[in-house]
Amino acid sequence: MVSTDGEDAPTRILGIEGTAWAASAAVYDVTSNDVTIQTDAYEPDSGGIHPREAAEHMQSAIPQVVEQALEHARKQAVAADNDPEAPIDAVAFSRGPGLGPCLRIVATAARAVAQRLDVPLVGVNHMVAHLEIGRHQSGFESPVCLNASGANAHVLGYRNGRYRVLGETMDTGVGNAIDKFTRHLGWSHPGGPKVEAHAKSGSYVDLPYVVKGMDFSFSGIMSAAKQAVDGGAAVEDVCYSLQENIFAMLTEVSERALSLTDADELVLGGGVGQNDRLREMLGAMCEQRGADFYAPEPRFLRDNAGMIAVLGAKMYAAGDTLSIESSTVRPDFRPDDDSVSWRSGETVGSWGGAIASQTVQGAEATVTVEDGRVHKQRHPRSYRHSTLDGRLRTQRTREEARLTSEARRVGVPTPVVYDVDPQAGTLVLEYVGERDLRAELTAKRVRDVGRHLATIHDAGFVHGDPTTRNVRVAGSASEQSAAGWASGDNRRHEQDERTYLIDFGLGYYTDHAEDYAMDLHVFSQSLSGTVDDAEQLRVAAEDAYRETGERAQTVIDRLREIEGRGRYQ
Repeated sequence: MVSTDGEDAPTRILGIEGTAWAASAAVYDVTSNDVTIQTDAYEPDSGGIHPREAAEHMQSAIPQVVEQALEHARKQAVAADNDPEAPIDAVAFSRGPGLGPCLRIVATAARAVAQRLDVPLVGVNHMVAHLEIGRHQSGFESPVCLNASGANAHVLGYRNGRYRVLGETMDTGVGNAIDKFTRHLGWSHPGGPKVEAHAKSGSYVDLPYVVKGMDFSFSGIMSAAKQAVDGGAAVEDVCYSLQENIFAMLTEVSERALSLTDADELVLGGGVGQNDRLREMLGAMCEQRGADFYAPEPRFLRDNAGMIAVLGAKMYAAGDTLSIESSTVRPDFRPDDDSVSWRSGETVGSWGGAIASQTVQGAEATVTVEDGRVHKQRHPRSYRHSTLDGRLRTQRTREEARLTSEARRVGVPTPVVYDVDPQAGTLVLEYVGERDLRAELTAKRVRDVGRHLATIHDAGFVHGDPTTRNVRVAGSASEQSAAGWASGDNRRHEQDERTYLIDFGLGYYTDHAEDYAMDLHVFSQSLSGTVDDAEQLRVAAEDAYRETGERAQTVIDRLREIEGRGRYQ
C-alpha cells in the first residue's frame, strides 16, 4: 500500500470496471458529487458468458471507454480552471472478484493510465463497491447490505474494519441461477428481464423455498422450475413463482440480518436489484418492521465503473493505494477479505441482547412477554405471496412447537410450550433466560451450544437457525431482578446457569450429515457477525460438538466442505 496521508482530498477519480460483462469507465467529480459513466457491455450471441469472448470484448472496449472518460475529465478540469493535462488524482480499478482474463485487462489499462499521468492506483473490491455506492448515496451510517448480482448473493454488515458475511448463497449467484432457467427455455442472455416480463401475467405455483438461517440455496428451485415447464406448466406461471420465491428468500434473510444486528437500515446492491419486484419486496419488509430502505438508481446497480470511482475516492482519501508491483488482480476477492480503510467506529446495528421492552419484533414474529410467558405471533409478511406466506407460517409454527418439546425431551434446555395454534401462527412458551447469547459470548456458553446441537442431531433433527439471537442465557442476579416484570419470579432464575435454545421454526427431522453441518455453519457465521474475533469461539463450539456427537467427525468434515462452497472460497 502506498500512503497518501496528508495530501489534499481528491478532486476527480477515474474508475475502470471489467469483472465480466461490462467494459466501463467513469469519472467521479468529488466536489460536485457528479458521476459520468461510459459502458460497453458484452452480449453473447447465445447462452451465458463465454470467458474467452468476454476477454476479447474487454480488450477492444476498455481503451475506448477509458479515453472517453478521460476526455470528459479534461473538460471538467478546464471548466474548473484546473490543468487539463492532470485531470484526475487517481485511477481506481476493479481488482476482483471476477473472471481472471477480464480483470487482468482492466488492471493493465489502469496501470498504464496511472503511470502516464503519474497518479496513484486504487484496487477496489467489486462487491464492496456495489454496497458502498448505496451507503454513499443514501446517507445511511451503517446499514445491513444485500448484494444480489449475477454471480453473487450475500447479506453483509460492517464490524471492526471489515464487512462480515451474515448469510450467502450455498451454490450459485442469484442472477446466474435465473439465467440457467432461461437458457433451459432457449432464451438469450440476460434472462432476468425476460423472467420479469413473463411474470407479469403469471399465477402462483408451488416451488421449493430454501432458507437455512441466513444462508440460502437456488439449485433446488431451479431444478423444480425446469421440471415444471417440461411437465406442461405455463411459462408465465413458473416465471412468476420463481420470482416470488427467490426474492422472498432474499428478503427474508435480509430481515433476519436486521433482526440479528438490531439494525434499522438496509441497502441493496447488484444487478438483480434492478428488478421491480425485488425492490418492492424489500421496501415492504422494511416498512412493516419500521426500517429504512434504499436502492440506488439502475445505472449504479448493474456492473459499472461509477461505483468503482466513488469507492476509489474514499480509499484514496484514506491513503489506501497500491504500488504498480502490488497491483495484481484477485479473481476470488471475497467482500469479507477486504480491509475497510475508509470507515471507522460505526458498526451495523446495536448488537445488543437484553430485552428492552415487553414487545420485541423478531425476524418474522412479534414476541410479547406477560406474566412469565412469551406470546409469539407470526404475522403475515406483506412482501410474500399469500399462499407461500400461509404455508410457511403454519409449517414453521408447528415445527417450532414440536421440535422445542422434542429437544427438551432429549435433555436440551428449551422453553416449555404451553399452547400452539399453527393456523393462526401463535405460540405461548415459557420465558427463559434474560439475555441473548450475543450479549454474553463466552467460551462456556458457545460450548453449551455445541453440545446442544450435537444432542439434537443425535436425536435426528436440526435447529435450522442457531444464531446468537436464538440462544438465551441467564443474566446476573441484578439483571434478573431488573427483569422481574417479565419473569414474575426472580427467585426462579437466581441459580439458572443454563444455556437455552429457542426458535426452532426452521428446524426439521433429518439424518443427513449435510443438514447437521449447516446448523454448525449458521452458528459459526452468526459468531463472525456478532463478535470481533470469532475464531476461538468457533473452535470451542466445535470441540464441544466433537465431545458429544455420535457422528461428530463426519459432520465436522462436511462442515469444512460447506465452508469451501461460499462464493470465491
